[in-house]
Amino acid sequence: MRRFILEGLIGRALTETAPGPDAEALEQIAASLSARARKRLGRSLAIRQVDAGSCNGCELEINALSNPYYDLERFGLHFVASPRHADVLMVTGPVTRNMAEALQRTYNAMPAPKWVITVGDCALDGGCFAGSYAITGGVSDVVPVDIHVPGCPPEPVKLLSALCAMIAGN
Repeated sequence: MRRFILEGLIGRALTETAPGPDAEALEQIAASLSARARKRLGRSLAIRQVDAGSCNGCELEINALSNPYYDLERFGLHFVASPRHADVLMVTGPVTRNMAEALQRTYNAMPAPKWVITVGDCALDGGCFAGSYAITGGVSDVVPVDIHVPGCPPEPVKLLSALCAMIAGN
């Protein structure tokens, strides 16, 4: 145990480097995206995340969006607990038989306009779980999908880019 503690204290940090000195340009982008979201919706963009049966790799990357390094809030984007308050449904994993109805109900509970973003290879077609008796298929088999972010798991930057592209209307 002592060895692990000493390695942790003496070894180099296992974190990503801080953002570059161009923080002013990043702030301008954040302000622009926030203004676009407000223009398009009249307010900031709310995201409801649903795990339809994944291995939780994608959820870890989605959670990283809220840390100080990526700081999703500065773009006028935030996660909500209820689909009734959400504009975007972000779905991870293949849709299991147990989650198909819950996913459909979540989508139906969202007010219009609403968008669906699928995250990860499993959400597209079942990924490594495809063919299992417990999987109904990809997310598009249950609800309409607007944007897919590929990867296993995709990096937080790709997720942020997909959200920004959606706000911009691309």
